[in-house]
Amino acid sequence: MSVLITLADVEPAVRLNALLEADDVKTWLVSPLDDLPSEVRKARPEVIVFTGSLLDPQTLAIAREQMWGGAAVLGLADIGDPQLDQKLKTVGFADVLTKPVTPEALRQSVEELLERARITRETGLWGESDAVRQVLEAIRQMAPVSSTVLIEGESGTGKELVARAIHKMSPRRSKPFIAVNVGALPETLLESELFGHEKGSFTGAAERRIGRFELADGGTLFLDEIGEVPQSVQVKLLRVLEEREVTRVGGTQVIPVDVRVVAATNRPLRESVAMGGFRSDLFYRLNVLRIYLPPLRERREDIPLLVRRFVQEFAQQHGREFHGISAEAMRALANYAWPGNVRELRNLIESMVVLATGREIGIADIPAAIREGGAERLLPVPVGAILREESRAEGRELEFIVRSLVEVKLQLEELRRRVDEVRAERDAWAAQAGAGGAVAGPPTAVGALGAGIEPPGAMPTATVTITPGMTMAEIEKAAILAALRETKGNRRKAAEILEIGERTLYRKLKEYQVPEQFGE
Repeated sequence: MSVLITLADVEPAVRLNALLEADDVKTWLVSPLDDLPSEVRKARPEVIVFTGSLLDPQTLAIAREQMWGGAAVLGLADIGDPQLDQKLKTVGFADVLTKPVTPEALRQSVEELLERARITRETGLWGESDAVRQVLEAIRQMAPVSSTVLIEGESGTGKELVARAIHKMSPRRSKPFIAVNVGALPETLLESELFGHEKGSFTGAAERRIGRFELADGGTLFLDEIGEVPQSVQVKLLRVLEEREVTRVGGTQVIPVDVRVVAATNRPLRESVAMGGFRSDLFYRLNVLRIYLPPLRERREDIPLLVRRFVQEFAQQHGREFHGISAEAMRALANYAWPGNVRELRNLIESMVVLATGREIGIADIPAAIREGGAERLLPVPVGAILREESRAEGRELEFIVRSLVEVKLQLEELRRRVDEVRAERDAWAAQAGAGGAVAGPPTAVGALGAGIEPPGAMPTATVTITPGMTMAEIEKAAILAALRETKGNRRKAAEILEIGERTLYRKLKEYQVPEQFGE
């Protein structure tokens, strides 16, 4: 593992280099006069530390390039600015520290990135979300011990990857890793598959069979879909876990086994225990250490990283050259709920890499069911900023809010215009009445919106009184009621006055709980 350090700020660069060399970490120091992109290609580092010039176009270009399967990028900023930190992270920085930072703290940050890179390579679990970081940290802590581990998560989230990583990072790494999907085996064969059987122990047992526990001796046994194990086998499985010994079906010999069991389930075992489908004592025996793998929809910020990784992987595998994926296409992928989780995303990317006609995956290359989102549509995630440095936005939610504000503004302007017209007509009518002229009655606008001045003996007309603090809904309801009073309950004419459709008016009446016979 190696670390490339730029000499934009010499003092922290030299101090960090000395500490890392003392820890036997290979380092590359690159001065501002060197060809930085060339040095990165030669060094192929796991971590790049930019000690300054974070907003330099070349720095940003290299950070963005590392998002496609490259190094983790750490930056040292001259001043603390949360907005700048967020912008840098969206273009590829794994972390940003504010100067001054002690050499020891800087070394710790670099070593954490190196360790995360190592675990990521072991697991194949890519992501920068807090959820993924917690999983990687749990793997690092659990791998050295021999306690039983229970992994919970939906199908396609990578439970077997975690199990294999725990084995690879454990002292048992040189011993077998045996995986068995217990949910796919019928009850009649499951006991024999796990514990083995002797020749002639049942019909069809033509020879002795070594069970999975014996095959995994000294190593790790991964039991996938543990929640599907029948009750009859659960009792025997519990005994094996407690006694650390097995007896083959039809046999009498007790065989000691040294096996670490990692179990996985796609539904919470605690619920199965509560419903009586799973033994509580076996659950507690399995649930010594627990890892929860969140579904992809709960860590959607990782989708762009996964997409880039898969595009790179399958482009190399199938001999296709891609310049990347468009921001629009990436946004569509990030907006989808992915019920099949990472497995579904991976399979889709492979098909698009194979079938895409251009050198960049575009929105047209994405299947319509995923592009349109269907019933699984979620609120958009701001992935455009990751690709094109677009500003952070909440997609359709923001669009809806902006559109609503514009509509409210237009309604207020129209209402203000009509109020001004009413006031002008009212003043003209009042002046004419005060001068003793012949008047037929208040003008139409005054009658419709409420002039507040009525000729002696006249019937009161519909009025709308607007006071400070009224909500738009209250104003809208008042206008509808005034229109209904003006038309004596004729909804068609009221809709015409309000310049809305009759269906809209009916919906509004229902929404505001206006009696059906109002105004008649």
